[in-house]
Amino acid sequence: MTEATTGAAKRRRITMERTFDAPVEEVWALWTTKQGIESWWGPEGFTVTVRAIDLRPGGEMRYEMRATAPDVVEGMKRMGMPVATEARLTYREIAPHRRLAYDHVADFVPGVAAYDIATEVELFEGEAGVRMVVTIDAMHDERWTELAVKGWESQLGKAARALAARKL
Repeated sequence: MTEATTGAAKRRRITMERTFDAPVEEVWALWTTKQGIESWWGPEGFTVTVRAIDLRPGGEMRYEMRATAPDVVEGMKRMGMPVATEARLTYREIAPHRRLAYDHVADFVPGVAAYDIATEVELFEGEAGVRMVVTIDAMHDERWTELAVKGWESQLGKAARALAARKL
């Protein structure tokens, strides 16, 4: 993971990388299909149900994220958060098998007004497999940024397992 600041407001960005022993088409499908997204999206202890995907600039993906593990359900309740939330993101850029960019609405934090989190996903084919670089905006404070990074690290592990399971 690396961190950088960019843009006029010097918004902090966080970058995570993974390399997968899989064809780029399969890695791309994890990000762009209902079956792919539902196989890994969301941290451990959560499941995701995709409601709609309109994969084009200006299109949206809508989904429900639900806490399913008992300890996660209890943690959500302790934080005053619902066990299930509807979420939405809007695609900004789509370059098949190379790049995906979107804005995700963060409207789930108690007491914090909704705001957008920009995300970019870049895929690079190489001898070792497909290197995936995910760059996200930091959240509104350090605690929530730390939670977001932990969530991403968890779900990227789920993505690796989903790709490995396709080879069986």
